[in-house]
Amino acid sequence: MVQEHQQRLAKAQATIQEASKNVKNTPFRLGYHIMAPANWINDPNGVIQWNGEYHVFFQHHPYSAKGGPIHWGHVKSKDLVYWEHLPIALAPGEEYDKSGCFSGSAVDNNGKLTLIYTGHVTLNEETDEFIEYQCIAESIDGVHFEKHSSNPVIAEPPSEGSPHFRDPKVWKQEDKWYMVIGSQKDNLGRVVLYESNDLISWEYQGVLAESTGKLGYMFECPDFIELDGKHILLFSPQGVEPEGDHYQNLYQNGCLIGEFDYNSKKFSHGEFLELDKGFDFYAGQSFLDDKGRRIVIGWMDMWESHMPEQEHGWAGALTIPRELKFNENGNLSMVPIEELLKIRNEYIYVPETTISEKIILKQIQGECLEIIAEFSLKECSAEKFGIRVRCSQDGREKTSVIYDVKEDKICVDRNYSGKGEGGIRTSVVPGNHESIKLHLFIDRSSLELFVNNGETVMTSRIYPDPLSTSVELFSEGGAAKLIKLESWTLKDIWL
Repeated sequence: MVQEHQQRLAKAQATIQEASKNVKNTPFRLGYHIMAPANWINDPNGVIQWNGEYHVFFQHHPYSAKGGPIHWGHVKSKDLVYWEHLPIALAPGEEYDKSGCFSGSAVDNNGKLTLIYTGHVTLNEETDEFIEYQCIAESIDGVHFEKHSSNPVIAEPPSEGSPHFRDPKVWKQEDKWYMVIGSQKDNLGRVVLYESNDLISWEYQGVLAESTGKLGYMFECPDFIELDGKHILLFSPQGVEPEGDHYQNLYQNGCLIGEFDYNSKKFSHGEFLELDKGFDFYAGQSFLDDKGRRIVIGWMDMWESHMPEQEHGWAGALTIPRELKFNENGNLSMVPIEELLKIRNEYIYVPETTISEKIILKQIQGECLEIIAEFSLKECSAEKFGIRVRCSQDGREKTSVIYDVKEDKICVDRNYSGKGEGGIRTSVVPGNHESIKLHLFIDRSSLELFVNNGETVMTSRIYPDPLSTSVELFSEGGAAKLIKLESWTLKDIWL
């Protein structure tokens, strides 16, 4: 069994290395985000700091840019910025995972880097019948993994559950291991809880959280954490109906915040909150690093969306790492990690100015940029104002970040962003504020927006022409006041 797994890994690795030669220098290949060397990538898995290095695994199909039997790809870094591709960690093929090694997590178990994942087995493709198991694999060197002889460590879902039983997230509390798993019952999403002394024998502890109908039919990729004395369940519900500006994507990613009692195993919580209000953020997973930060990385795409990069032999990417924290207002926020300062290059400063219609910032050009622009609301007569990035010279191509003064809403408009899908995403800006601060990370095919220090975050894939590199400020229906703007070109870490 071990030898057969190693043979499958070697075949997959050889295939991906050959395929990677064809994707280099293609138009939408990102400059500073985690991607597979080629072909398909989706959910981040097993994010962890282990032996002083950061490891990120991801759902990966090395044989096609359109998905297939899922493997685990693998990168590592010393600083969360410069990443190194490592050999593929897991390949499907055992009786318990022959159709795919689905999402999961990673822990340090007595010095061994241990992966906990879902083995997916398709029973009937025509009727979509399947079964899902929870499995583990171990590594001494953090590179080469062996599936455990005790697999599957959880061989069936709870009796009141369904075959949808996946995406284990494991952590240790005092001397016991705990696992949350995404599941459903009666077509309603839920997260179930397990407990173990050794990662091998698991006891079912009941339902941690569940949908009453509003939160859809399936909870994927759960992650249960403690942050500043509060417990947070991160997860991705499927089947949530749109409601105003909320839940506009096919699937969502968000959290429940509350209190958890390890004795009673009861989690009391408030309403569901979306983590990212943009187009492309799913399956966010977090880890705690040695600086005490709770860091989150998500899949920077969305199921069933158009991915123009597939024409070039690859698909999908992960977001920049973000620190999850409660801000001074007590609101949950996400902010870019400070290590991203390392990739800043040329610096441009734009001083205070009044925007009466449009200002083209001729001094700022590029496919990979970081921009921080702050606008005053005290000296503003405009109905709307904002910033447009990745603009073409003829003005036909642009991605717009718009603040609606009257509605107090931020909007990302990608209807003119290039080859990808169009659409608009809108979110209320929470709290009382006298200014609007827009922090943008722009890559060759992505935009990540952090508003007012991460109280609102919006992530979007965009596919502009490589020559569309201009930036402009604008206002509508009056004048807007720019307090200041700072911009940096960003290094390409993959060159």
